[in-house]
Amino acid sequence: MKLAGRAAVVTGSSRGIGRAVALAFAQNGADVLINYTSSEGPAQEAVDTIRAMGRKAVAVRADVSSKADAETMMRTAREHFGRLDILVNNAGFSRPAMLHKMDEERWDAVVDAHLKGPFLCVQAAFPFFKEQKYGKVINVSSVAGLVGTVGQVNYAAAKGGILSFTKSVARELAQYNVCANVISLGIVATDMSEKIRTDEKLRDVYMNRILLKRFAETGDVTPAFVFLASAESDYITGQVICVDGGYGMI
Repeated sequence: MKLAGRAAVVTGSSRGIGRAVALAFAQNGADVLINYTSSEGPAQEAVDTIRAMGRKAVAVRADVSSKADAETMMRTAREHFGRLDILVNNAGFSRPAMLHKMDEERWDAVVDAHLKGPFLCVQAAFPFFKEQKYGKVINVSSVAGLVGTVGQVNYAAAKGGILSFTKSVARELAQYNVCANVISLGIVATDMSEKIRTDEKLRDVYMNRILLKRFAETGDVTPAFVFLASAESDYITGQVICVDGGYGMI
C-alpha cells in the first residue's frame, strides 16, 4: 500500500488513462476524487469500484479551465477525505486541424484544457499543500510536446508548455515540500487513440516511431504515476519521465 493514508484528485478520470490511474491509486491505498465533465455514469462506476476496494471516493463534475470549478474540486476533496496530497492533471481532449485551417476556437479549447487547466488546479490545490507542507503534482504531457505532431499544433503547444510550467512549479513549491513532475506519454490504448490504432496507414506510421513496436496499455503507464505519487519519489521534482516505448527519445 504505497499510498495508504493519502488523498488524490485525478482530473479527467471517468475513463481512459485517468480512470486507470485513479483505480491504481485506490489499489495502493489512496482515497480518490473522480473528475468528469460529461460522463457521469462512468464516473459513478469508477467511484463504486473504488469504494468496493474499501477506499473513499467521490465524483465531481468540473471544467478544469474554470477557476471556480477547480477550486470547488479541491475543496470537495478536502471535505470528503480530510486532506489533499496528490494532484494528477490529466484532463484533456484533441481538436485536430492543420495549422492553416486551425481556428481560434480549436486553439483556445485545447490550450485551455491542457495548459490553463493544470495552472488553475495547481493554484487551487496549493493552499492545502502549503498547510500540510506536503504535496505531489503529476502533470500529464505527451510525446507531441517533445517532438511535435502534424495536425495538432494546439495540442503540441499545450503539452510542450506543461513541461516548463511544471519546472517552474517545482521551483516555487519546493519550499513547501511539494514535488511537481511530468509524465510524458506516447500512444496508449484508449478511446482517444482509437483512430491511430485502427487506421492501417496511421498505425504503420506511428508504429515505426515506437522503439518497442507496440502501443501501450494503461497497465504499462500506471506504475509511473503510483511511483511519483508515493514516498519513493520524495527526492524527485521538476523532472520529465517518458513512458512512451521510446517514441519521444531525443
